[in-house]
Amino acid sequence: MKEPGDGGKHDGNRADDRSGIGERGLMGFGDHLEELRKRVLLSLALPAPLAITAFFFAPSLRAVLCEPAFRAQRASGLPASLQVLSPTETIGADMHLALVVALVVSAPWILWQVWKFVEPGLYASEKRFVRLLIPASALLTVAGLSLLYFVMLPLMLQFLVSFGGPSPIERDAATNATNATNAPEAATAPDTPAAVPQIAAPSPTPAPFVIPILKEFPTNPWPGQMWLTPEHELRVAIPIGDGTRVEIFSSALKRLGPLDQQFRLREYLDFVLTLMLATAIAFQLPLVMMLLGWIGVFEVSTLRHYRRHAFFVCVILAAIITPTVDPISMSLMAVPLYGLFELGIILLVIAPPRAVAEGSVWQRAKDLALGRGRVKS
Repeated sequence: MKEPGDGGKHDGNRADDRSGIGERGLMGFGDHLEELRKRVLLSLALPAPLAITAFFFAPSLRAVLCEPAFRAQRASGLPASLQVLSPTETIGADMHLALVVALVVSAPWILWQVWKFVEPGLYASEKRFVRLLIPASALLTVAGLSLLYFVMLPLMLQFLVSFGGPSPIERDAATNATNATNAPEAATAPDTPAAVPQIAAPSPTPAPFVIPILKEFPTNPWPGQMWLTPEHELRVAIPIGDGTRVEIFSSALKRLGPLDQQFRLREYLDFVLTLMLATAIAFQLPLVMMLLGWIGVFEVSTLRHYRRHAFFVCVILAAIITPTVDPISMSLMAVPLYGLFELGIILLVIAPPRAVAEGSVWQRAKDLALGRGRVKS
């Protein structure tokens, strides 16, 4: 691999710079195929057991991925739940999720096997390029998925769930004894029927039936006892067997409105996994820019000159990547994409091909950070 602009500086050292070229150069076509078969088998050896292991943790993984949707639903006054419309949908979603997680977790191992296959045929200077790209790719992937889960996904779901949702119907609360449900004793778990607040109304108006609001499960709920939770759920203690034990049932409450928004588990997970895949690929943009800059396709000055055009391209890419067409989702994707474009320029300034080939990237980064180096466009 010849770096642009090196003027053949390293050509004289190619014979000593080659690592393993003698061994790989003496290998025949059959030996290459055998080595390839070995690396492929090793690459597949890890994802299979990882997928089986991840399947047992799939409910926990599913809960983590669904939590942003539940928060958005609660904020919009909707039940925090996802629909399952077939007997095999849940197990199918868990199997799909386990497979995706296994592939993501085993990606470094697969890349390592690819690297071990091509490493003997590379110069030492060429190896420095790969050793810089692989860790940078992993860091960008983690950064992109973190940004998606903690920032972009909650904002997208908040907009999408609230769009077209029912508006809250509010009334002034009573200021007399009917506020007993907000009293401290209503926020604790009643153990006896006498502990349930009894509302006294002026005669001849009958006393209203008031369901207490409890933050925690009652210690020993009575059969038939009902209470509300701060998460807008109505819970009822149903007797089982001989009545010495009860099972807790719940019903999610929702705002009054003409539209009944209900979301399906499989479609939601497909939505999230598609966004994760698109984000992981999109966040490799700085590395693609570095590769194109290293082989001389463009210079740093050219990238700086076409910043406005790059922003327009980022908007188009955001429209293609996001599975929805709303402006909020596209904006949340377009802004990070343009930030990655600027990061690609910075990386090209810090790690030009000559500095990578000579192994002086870190020293150059220190010099630039301390103002000791001059950056040429």
